[in-house]
Amino acid sequence: MKGCIHIYTGDGKGKTSAATGLAVRFAGTGGRVLFAQFLKDGKSGELSVLKTIDGIDVDVCGECFGFSFAMSEETKSQAKEAYSNYLRRILKCAVDESYGLLVLDEIIATCNLGFVDQAELITFLENKPDTLEVAMTGRNPAQELIDLADYVSEIKKIKHPYDQGILARKGVEF
Repeated sequence: MKGCIHIYTGDGKGKTSAATGLAVRFAGTGGRVLFAQFLKDGKSGELSVLKTIDGIDVDVCGECFGFSFAMSEETKSQAKEAYSNYLRRILKCAVDESYGLLVLDEIIATCNLGFVDQAELITFLENKPDTLEVAMTGRNPAQELIDLADYVSEIKKIKHPYDQGILARKGVEF
């Protein structure tokens, strides 16, 4: 099976949920999944369930730096180093361990914030093993990523409780 590249993007809720569903489906048919999460604190509800599913390995960065708009320049520099090292480790692991699906949750935002080198990600995608499926999430992907992708799904917000001042709710948004 040829491994394709997926992007789940848009301003709506459900990008990570879509990637999680793909991971569950892939593992449910006997595939091996590496689910990597960027920019989040490792406490999202889906991770606890994914960790219990045979065939899915969850790997989170282990370091959380908070929201980028509140970071000092020093913290941004630390985040860039940590996320860049994390991405390199994840990409190497996906290849070395012969995973069938690699999920890079919030990698697009991580690129857009300059915390990882997008050119490095693109080089990987252009040279990935033929059988490796890759799913990426995040808003506003660069045209270069869209051009490389086989699937691009945009999740559009029509209405969201946040617009009425309701903050993220445990078990629904995280």
